[in-house]
Amino acid sequence: MTPADGDLPVLWQLRFSHFNEKARWALDYKNVPHRRRSLAPGLHPRRSMRLGGRGTTPILIVDGAAIGDTTEIVERLEQRNPDPPLYPDTEIERKTALELEEHFDKELGPGLRSAIFHAILPYRKLTVSLGTQGLAPIHRIVFNALYPLARRAADRGVQADDATAERGREQTVAAMDLIEDELEGDYLVGDRFSIADLTAAALLCPLVSPPQFAYQWPPEWPDEWEQFRRSLADRRAYKWVEEMFSRHRGSSAAVSDD
Repeated sequence: MTPADGDLPVLWQLRFSHFNEKARWALDYKNVPHRRRSLAPGLHPRRSMRLGGRGTTPILIVDGAAIGDTTEIVERLEQRNPDPPLYPDTEIERKTALELEEHFDKELGPGLRSAIFHAILPYRKLTVSLGTQGLAPIHRIVFNALYPLARRAADRGVQADDATAERGREQTVAAMDLIEDELEGDYLVGDRFSIADLTAAALLCPLVSPPQFAYQWPPEWPDEWEQFRRSLADRRAYKWVEEMFSRHRGSSAAVSDD
């Protein structure tokens, strides 16, 4: 018996976001029926705060609570929907997986975000298209009209200047080094898929652009980002991300996506 529509968890999201992909993947991996509601970029911080978040996305509304941190979202899902698990069974492996999750969240996620926004923000049409995909046409019209203001706000919000973009590329490479150092078999911790694998793969998805991603990738990336991608495409970590998406991304558990 499935929950009534009003009882379903609701994921408030930005579609083109690797942190949002982490939350979506956790929900889908656990086959949790939920609704997805996409916010308009630029306006999302205020809406996030009104929803009980922290001015960012994703926000999961579940069991009457608003959770605006992906680590806390996964933790709640582990308690609420324990199978299949994303936390390893043993205390030592669980501690390692959670430490890797935290590291990727703090070092890889923001750094890669700075690097990719530095690459795409100069291209108005591309940025508007990615940011408003799936939204009503009025959102695209407004975002396009306000793009100069939105771009300046995005530059500040995601720290997409030259220096932080360069540091972000370095952090991305460092994360790939760490993945390759930690891999002894197929997975980062133990012998099965865990939150460590999900976090690393989800946060690297704008680099790898796996076809299992539910939304649109650009038909062509800007040269800056495409050259960076190509420079890493032969790395074991890059191919590992492709493999994690192929094996474990699965289908969406969302009952609606608007």
